[in-house]
Amino acid sequence: MSYAVNQFGDQLGVVALAVLVLDQTGSALATAGFFFAAKFLPAFAAPPLTAASDRLPPRAALSGLYAAESLLFVALALVASSAFSLPAILLLAFADGTLALTARALSRATTSALLRDRLREGNAVLNVAFAVSTAVGPAVAGVLVATVGVSATLAVDATSFAVVALLFVWGRPLPNASADVSGHWFSRLRAGLDYVRERPLLRALVGLEAIGFVFFTLVIPIEVVYAKETLEAGDVGFGVLLGAWGLGLVLGSALFGRFRDRPIHVLVGVSTLLVGVGYLGLAIAPGIVLACAASVVGGTGNGIQWVAVLTAVQEAVSGEFQARVVGLLESVGAAMPGVGYIIGGVVTSISSPRTAYLLAGSGVIAVAMAMTARLSAAVPEPVRSAADA
Repeated sequence: MSYAVNQFGDQLGVVALAVLVLDQTGSALATAGFFFAAKFLPAFAAPPLTAASDRLPPRAALSGLYAAESLLFVALALVASSAFSLPAILLLAFADGTLALTARALSRATTSALLRDRLREGNAVLNVAFAVSTAVGPAVAGVLVATVGVSATLAVDATSFAVVALLFVWGRPLPNASADVSGHWFSRLRAGLDYVRERPLLRALVGLEAIGFVFFTLVIPIEVVYAKETLEAGDVGFGVLLGAWGLGLVLGSALFGRFRDRPIHVLVGVSTLLVGVGYLGLAIAPGIVLACAASVVGGTGNGIQWVAVLTAVQEAVSGEFQARVVGLLESVGAAMPGVGYIIGGVVTSISSPRTAYLLAGSGVIAVAMAMTARLSAAVPEPVRSAADA
């Protein structure tokens, strides 16, 4: 539940704050700065916080993180309702983004410790919740902002995080993902990075997923241009195109639950390939109908790909390092889209949206082939505890 609330709250807050910044400043640059502060910068701040937090009892750590997020959204609601300050918004958004990434990593590590041999089943449930939150969050945010305003929407967000924090306080004790609770945060962070660096399979998965995220997100800034100008589908067509991808996302999440016991290299390879095929379909689609069909295909792969890679990583990591390694993967997912956005914008400016989709599809398919080959050829690496190391 906490993982879904985290994602839903993140979507709700991002939409509300983006609207606030744009309305108050009228500047696309200021809006871009908000996304930079809320999404990109936290990718570098969250791993140290995760390394410091994963030695605490999970119930205390998670309740503290969600309580802090609630307070941050209270502060954001106050800024939105009184004297608007862009620096204050950026600072608070950065802090919340850092807490959100850390909470996700700790939630995943705690889930792994709780489920053990039933990790894939648990990940399947979390993935459906994540997909629904991703698909529904922006729509709910849009309705709330339009009906009750930005400040009230942020207050709703603060309330949701406060409720989750209280549930952790009153809930039963949770198992520690890490048996090693010693060391300074910096030494723990370095140990986590070394853990990935010294294991070829983990190093390859994290590295290839980083490259994949560049191609996955390359087209996001130009989707509206593609729908309205290339396909001449207008605002309605743009909304339908996004809805088709969201439909595929939810479908893919359900399919992961159905096929979760299949070999992990098959799940990773096929899902990544579907995203690439979807992008190539969008590159050549003559109209909105076929573009939506391609979006459903790509969204279906999207709904499986992240959780499949995450599961492969978790299955290769010992309990002591779950939070730190998953936190690194979450941070990669937050940081690399920034690179993709820039490339997509440049390619579209010098060529066309279709070229951007073609580049994205080709890149994703190359990543799919590399991931499949690496996972298929992998010799299982020993998963050792810190005490054995």
